Amino acid sequence: MTLQQEIVGNAMQMAVVNLHPGQTVYCEAGKFLFKTTNVTMETRLSGPSGNGGQQSGAGGSGMGGMLRQAMGTAMQVGQRMLAGESIAFQYFTAQGGGGTVGFAGVLPGEMRALELDGTRAWFAEKDAFVAAESTVDFGIAFQGGRTGMSGGEGFVLEKFTGQGTVIIAGAGNFIDLNPADFGGRIEVDTGCVVAFEEGIQYGVQRVGGLNRQGIMNAVFGGEGLSLATLEGHGRVILQSLTIESLANALKKAQGGDKQGPTGGLFSTHAG
Repeated sequence: MTLQQEIVGNAMQMAVVNLHPGQTVYCEAGKFLFKTTNVTMETRLSGPSGNGGQQSGAGGSGMGGMLRQAMGTAMQVGQRMLAGESIAFQYFTAQGGGGTVGFAGVLPGEMRALELDGTRAWFAEKDAFVAAESTVDFGIAFQGGRTGMSGGEGFVLEKFTGQGTVIIAGAGNFIDLNPADFGGRIEVDTGCVVAFEEGIQYGVQRVGGLNRQGIMNAVFGGEGLSLATLEGHGRVILQSLTIESLANALKKAQGGDKQGPTGGLFSTHAG
């Protein structure tokens, strides 16, 4: 059953979802705005199982099944805590007729509804997830080793699989690109990546070599030492505003800017 949704607004968009009777949508805690009275709300630590948002019975009955289910939930919660994500989800189900629920992101910017057909997963930056049908599974993907350590924002990614609609949000305005249209590879600020389809290879590379120009890029260029690389054929969504640039602008407006004229290695990172 297709999720009926409409994204409204301009600078700070919201998603208005119309649910059919019995249909369930879930969101990350803190992204809910409003609902009609016939829509029930339930908070759970467990993520969706892809079978309509109900708890899976695959673990079996009895004490053993309950223990396996509890261990599975604990692993999910542990992954989300390690990734810095919310540890709980809120589930909304329409009862006795159709219902309406509203959701929004946490930064001024755009939202986008992605349609999953079960053949390709989607990956998104941390905190991009807003809401999804209960038939969409939410997971955490850790970029390994050198990519994660040098990439900053790219170390932890949200992963969406299954079939149905997932709604994501970012900062500023979005642009959709396909690396295949640009020779198969694009290089972007690590904080500008919002989401990309499975099949796109994500990596991190040093900005220039360890020479005079490389040092100038890192110290004065505003990008630090690394750029994200996206290769292959598929859809990529980028955002025009990064959390770091927004934080620095707010600090500067409050008289607390420590970025100075360089903007590179010497810039102030939020947090």
